[in-house]
Amino acid sequence: MVADMHAGTLPERMGIEFLEATPERVSGRMPVEGNTQPYGLLHGGASVVLAETLGSVAAAIHAGPGRIAVGIEISATHHRSASSGHVTGVATRLHAGRTLATYDIEISDEQGRRVCTSRLTCILRDR
Repeated sequence: MVADMHAGTLPERMGIEFLEATPERVSGRMPVEGNTQPYGLLHGGASVVLAETLGSVAAAIHAGPGRIAVGIEISATHHRSASSGHVTGVATRLHAGRTLATYDIEISDEQGRRVCTSRLTCILRDR
């Protein structure tokens, strides 16, 4: 169901695959290949797209039917580079209220080393 929501969108073009999806936690992975900057390293913006995608999906699930989640703030710290394979992100709920939801997103490489830490806040509103 989550994958169907993203048909023809940026997450699909970037190769993001969802692994788990609940209101408390959403995980997914993305290939490094095709999402790099000119030096062959994972583009920082690609990490941010993965983070916002995972956090927004979790917030949308929390919001429930007939409501949407829209990102209003995101931050990211890039800890190390990745040059091959996949990176995996896990969005974990920090706060889920009636109008705002905030998630921490950790992105790691295939060796389990943290590549990026991000925080996303979404506003929840009626469709």
